[in-house]
Formats: sequence, C-alpha cells, structure tokens
Amino acid sequence: MTARLTVELPCVGSLARYAAVRRGTDRLTEGLEPEDMQLQPMPDASPTKWHLAHTTWFFEHFLLTPHLPGYRPFHSAYGFLFNSYYEAVGRRHTRAERGVLSRPTVRQLQAYRRHVDEAVGRLFTEPDAPPPADVATILDIGLNHEQQHQELILTDLKYAFARNPLLPAFAQPPEETAGEVRPQSWHGSAGGLVEVGHAGAGFAFDNEGPRHTAFLRPYVLAGRLVTNGEYRRFIKDGGYDRPELWLSDGWAARKSQQWESPLYWQSAGVGGTWAEFTLGGLAPLNDREPVTHVSFYEADAYARWAGSRLPTEVEWEHACGDRPPAVGNYADDRRYHPAPAITDGLAQMFGDCWEWTASPYLGYPGYKPVAGALGEYNGKFMCNQFVLRGGSCASPRGHVRATYRNFFSPEARWQFSGIRLCRDA
Repeated sequence: MTARLTVELPCVGSLARYAAVRRGTDRLTEGLEPEDMQLQPMPDASPTKWHLAHTTWFFEHFLLTPHLPGYRPFHSAYGFLFNSYYEAVGRRHTRAERGVLSRPTVRQLQAYRRHVDEAVGRLFTEPDAPPPADVATILDIGLNHEQQHQELILTDLKYAFARNPLLPAFAQPPEETAGEVRPQSWHGSAGGLVEVGHAGAGFAFDNEGPRHTAFLRPYVLAGRLVTNGEYRRFIKDGGYDRPELWLSDGWAARKSQQWESPLYWQSAGVGGTWAEFTLGGLAPLNDREPVTHVSFYEADAYARWAGSRLPTEVEWEHACGDRPPAVGNYADDRRYHPAPAITDGLAQMFGDCWEWTASPYLGYPGYKPVAGALGEYNGKFMCNQFVLRGGSCASPRGHVRATYRNFFSPEARWQFSGIRLCRDA
C-alpha cells in the first residue's frame, strides 16, 4: 500500500500525528483486562494484544530498521510472531493460532510499544540523522494502518464478548437518539461519464487510484441506511427461507451457517421482541437504528426483496460528491453503535455502517501495486471480495474518505456492515 503526498510534512508535525494515533490505540485498551486481550474466538478476529504488537512491528520493520541508523529490533522473534501476511518479509505464526500466544504478555508488549515509540521519536528529532524523504510516506501508511487496527480491536472484541455467556460490555450502552427516522427518500443522478478515484493532495491507499473515467446509467440512491425495523419485515416475510431471493453461494452460506437474522440479534421471545448485543452489552433491538452485521449475501437478498439492488461503488462515490467525511457517527463519539438517521437529504454516507456495494474488489484501470513487501497490502486481495464504502461507528474520524475502498469476503458479518439501496432511474 502506498500514499501520495504533495508536501513533505515537518518532523514535529509528523511526530505529533504519530503520538496522537498511538494514544488513540492505547485509549481503546484502558478498560480491558489482560484476559480480554488474549481472546481469539475465530481466525478472522485477532486478540487485542496481537493488534498492539502487529502495529508496532509494522513501524519497527518498515520505518525504523531501514531508516534509523543503529536500530536493532526489540526481540528477534517478534517479526515471526507479529507479521500478518507479508510473504516477502518471511515466515510468520499461523493466523488461526494467535490466541495461543500467552507469551509475550500484555505488559511485555506495552514495553515493546514504548521502545518503538521512543525510537520513532529519535528518528524524527536526531539532528545528525535527518529522516529520508520517503519516511513521510511510510509513516502515513503506518498511521493509517494502525487506525485500521483500532477499528479491528473494536469489532474483534465485540465478537469475542458476544461469545461469552455473561455478555460483558466494553463501553456504556448507546444513548437513545431523539427525533423520528424520516421515511426513505430517493436521490437521483443522470449518470453519464464521471470521474472517480483519488486525486490531489492528501493520503490515499494505492487501491484508491488511479483516478479514472467511468460510465453510469441514470440511477437513484436511497437517502439513508436500511433500519432494523425494515429488516425485521424482511425476516417476517420469510426472507431467510426464500431461495429465490438469494444468490446461489449466499443460499449455501445461509443454510450451512444457519443464518436466521443478522449477527448479534437474539431470537424473538414472548411478544415478538428482539434483543441485540452491542459493545455496551445486550440491549432491546431499536427499530430506528440501521441494521448492521449483515453479510453481502444478506444485503443482496434484502435488496432484491425490497425491489431494489445494491449500488456499485462508482454510483456510491459519485453520489457522495463533496460531502465532508468528518461528519458522521465515528468511534471518536464513543457510541460504538449505529445511530438513526434524523436529517433530511442524503444521510449516513460516512460513519454508522460500512455499506456493501455490488462491486467486486478489483484494481482500477491502470492500477499497479508498489514494489516490495508494502505492495502486498492491497493488490493480492483482489479476488473473491466485495467493496464496502463510508466507514462505520468503529472507524476513527479522519480515517475515511469518499474514495476509501474497504473490502471483505461476501460471507463476513463481524464488521459493522449495513445496507443502502439503489435503483435504476
């Protein structure tokens, strides 16, 4: 993964941004016990302490080892233990067995973080060894990489806590949002030739470019995300029992995994009530909030049931226009849960839920991954994945852009993934 920067950032500013992102990660773990940070309930969800170590290893391997004269790795085994998927770097510990690593301890990994933080400080302040120009690019990649893992800490912990019969809470229950959810509205576009992809100043991952021309037919996009109440009507109408609504692979996944509702919903009890597990613990299902933790297959089946379809990523990005990405319900708000849409217009484009699109995750025309191990960040995953847009309530504010392309396998449900509908005009 690479970034495009038009201005090299001053060392002091770079170091301040580094410190801010690292503090953000540490704040997420302040209320956790070491036992919480050891959990790995499935191969896709890593232990919190592994996230702390892996993000630190990233800076050590890609930033410090090649660019800080005299730097020696903190521990010779950490490259093997905390490499994620960089084949060019060397062998690594099996992903599905990260949870068996009781050692190094949380305390030892916190010392590792402090060691690397101190070395990064030397890299940017040592008068006799000014950092090379490409260090600014590597730093930006590392900071955005750590922000991705901040989100994963939240989603992985939620999955782990949901498996615990005690249903522990990570945070306070989400506060009730005042106001009524407005009826669904539709916002049209005449289509035609449009420009999409990242261009200009600022950071972008390499999969966001190159900017290019795409053709769109006229379409209309839903003004808000699908709500829990709307999704409940899909369930009541037999949505999970009607194969004509589902893609073939989706129907197979629904049967093999016995899906009957979104992940974290608890079965209806007396009177037809539902509950939902949140990072604030178990709570009554709120029909006004966006439905989340659904797979691409569920989103696609719901859209077909609703007489609609999922938008392509080009339609989503074009409709987004110049909306400010900082406006939205993000992890910084500490709600850690989607909120109802109570404003007019095209709402919830950023934050709340990652929005499944109908687009397979492929390279844009002219895309080329960068050389070396960092080129493995995005390009090698361009197979059997679908694109999501917009960020979620677990994403850090400032991390997401209109051009940002997230991607997951179509059966994935543990991320905060939701549904926005689209129709041909």
